[in-house]
Amino acid sequence: MKTISYFLLATVFFVSILSCNTNYTVDKKRGYYKIDFPEKKYRLFDQPGYPYSFEYPVYANIIKDSTFFDKKPENDWWINIDFPQFNGRVFVSYKKIGKNKFDSLINDAFTMSYKQHVQKASSIEPKPFRTPNNVDGIYFTLEGETATANQFFLTDSVKHFLRGALYFDATPNEDSLSIVNDFLKKDLQYMINTLKWK
Repeated sequence: MKTISYFLLATVFFVSILSCNTNYTVDKKRGYYKIDFPEKKYRLFDQPGYPYSFEYPVYANIIKDSTFFDKKPENDWWINIDFPQFNGRVFVSYKKIGKNKFDSLINDAFTMSYKQHVQKASSIEPKPFRTPNNVDGIYFTLEGETATANQFFLTDSVKHFLRGALYFDATPNEDSLSIVNDFLKKDLQYMINTLKWK
């Protein structure tokens, strides 16, 4: 009888041990897809009738912008620079000074860089510059979970005013987009440095 009791007790013990289901998980580090970046090569954008020219990457496409929030753009010189490999687009708008007040254009550029992104941005750094072609402007670098991390405007303060902003067709995530932002920021700076007014 004692043997049967020990046997039953041992069986119950082993069954209870085997029946314990614990979900053991190991914390995994968050990873992102590996991105293969193309070699940096550039070509000239110099279309007849456009008041500007510049060099842009061979892995980008330029498309004429035909809508501005469901309206027609102010003029025919608005373009989009698409980076299909990265799901990114630089929206480029051009306005004539004189038809538009210079101070208003500057204020609009700052408003679009600050007002729309200040809630999500951890910092916004405006950096004035002058290119080798004597084009003046300000480059805005935004950090945080913003829709855009790179914006700029270029001007001669007399006739020409061009504004650009890089956006991605993706949910804002500073960590996952930072490597692509850094790669394309160099392209934007190259385009800016090669821009010439006509």
